[in-house]
Amino acid sequence: MRYLVAADGSEESDAAVEYAARQAVAFDATLEITHVLEPKTELIEGEIVLPGGERATQLGEQTLDQARRLASEVADDEGVRIETELLAGRPAHAIAERASETGADAVFVGHRGLTEERERVVGSVAKSVVDRADVPVTVVR
Repeated sequence: MRYLVAADGSEESDAAVEYAARQAVAFDATLEITHVLEPKTELIEGEIVLPGGERATQLGEQTLDQARRLASEVADDEGVRIETELLAGRPAHAIAERASETGADAVFVGHRGLTEERERVVGSVAKSVVDRADVPVTVVR
């Protein structure tokens, strides 16, 4: 079995990581932790520029490291394999696509992430993952 959990460093995603790790232990599943970088491009003097560049990647890697530590506290002693993957794009699309590409058996996401204000306007990433994924999605509160 293979589980995918999305992490963004928020309390809700941390709860999802811990829950997914417990499920991975219970069902002897590999746990993949993903973080999605949302590239917001700017046009500067006719060139497309990604704000944050390397810094954004470093912050994404730090988020994955933090989530791996959380999962390890729950699952590592049980021999569960934990992997991490940094993705780019629109979060719901990237998460659902990654789940499909890797043959994930389930996806876990936090109820709300770091973009709570934005989600009120454009909709919840968690809801969009539920709508897009072709495997069961557990939304953790």
